[in-house]
Amino acid sequence: MLRKIGQVPTTLQVPGFVAGAFAAGSKKDGSKDLGMIFSEAPACAAGVFTTNQVQAAPVLLDKKRIKSGRCQAIVANSGNANACTGEQGLRNAEAVARAAATALGIPEELVLVASTGVIGQPLNVSAFEAAMPKLAGQLSPTGLYDVAQAMMTTDTFPKAVSRHGRIGDKAFAVAAVAKGAGMILPNMATMLCFVCTDMGAKPDLLGQALNEAVAGSFNTISVDGDTSTNDTVLVLANGLSGLNLEEDACARAFQVLLNEVLLTLSLQIIRDGEGATKLVSIQVKGASNERDARLVAYTVANSPLVKTALFGEDANWGRIIAAVGRAGVRINPGTIDIYFDDVCLVRNGLGCNEKAEAAAGRVLKTDRFMITIDLKLGSEGATVHTCDLSTDYVRINADYRS
Repeated sequence: MLRKIGQVPTTLQVPGFVAGAFAAGSKKDGSKDLGMIFSEAPACAAGVFTTNQVQAAPVLLDKKRIKSGRCQAIVANSGNANACTGEQGLRNAEAVARAAATALGIPEELVLVASTGVIGQPLNVSAFEAAMPKLAGQLSPTGLYDVAQAMMTTDTFPKAVSRHGRIGDKAFAVAAVAKGAGMILPNMATMLCFVCTDMGAKPDLLGQALNEAVAGSFNTISVDGDTSTNDTVLVLANGLSGLNLEEDACARAFQVLLNEVLLTLSLQIIRDGEGATKLVSIQVKGASNERDARLVAYTVANSPLVKTALFGEDANWGRIIAAVGRAGVRINPGTIDIYFDDVCLVRNGLGCNEKAEAAAGRVLKTDRFMITIDLKLGSEGATVHTCDLSTDYVRINADYRS
């Protein structure tokens, strides 16, 4: 299995934010299942949500509330997705937000909610309402990692990252937590991510920064090609650093750190893909346009035959070139090169030799590598990140509800 990388970041805190988690009873093993993030001052907020047309109640509620550009608290539960639960599901999401607002002493409309877990089951609102005062009373500046733990479903480790920057004599921080291991093709699975920063911002600028960071991170990964009903990425910016995105230097510095934080989290999600043993980057270059490059990359990344060959450490390049050919873009089979790291396995559509295949096989035995596909038709490219498909993926998802 892949080496797990969920060690506790020693600096996972942002001035003005407190967080924590509590066991409210949604998980059968009795572990923490309810997390809360609270900004001591109302914060600027932006979000990106699932593009699945079937959207969970928390997503519908957050999309409505995020329009104000303001938020002060996020409440997330695991064990139950509160998806496909009708009007009652929406009322339940509102009730959870109301309970959090009461416990924190803030307006209800400043609370956003998120859920992850089994689809189609009613939320145990009374349990969350009972837990909320206890949770609110134990929030801590170092509690973000607890939130990451409480969000876990089939995840094997919590996902958390922090970075710090400086503009002149002022410092700022960006810290984020995420969850996700299966149903991952965000396309903005179940995938949740919450970002906290003490940078100041207006909603439109914060939203632009988030969209750029998501495009280069969560929208470049795929575990199994499934887009969830609950995908949610939220960022809160409380402005306590005294810096603001309206200043060009601040905007540039913040974008660099936000991009880095979200890409690191997205790769942690791939590394933790259900049953995954390999983290594989699919790089397509030489395409006529970026759209074609991305389509080819995702077709290869999502191919069950390619992914099972990766798990079996079989340098079966025929599966790769076949996936390229069915991506729905114009190609010339006679110009395609395929590399495993720096090993050229296919040149101009033809396999190289047994020596190259043996060298590619050695690359496949490592737990992280890149497959490069050069179409030699243009100058555009794209890279996506994926994992192999193992027998454990089938086992995990065959009995997920039991």
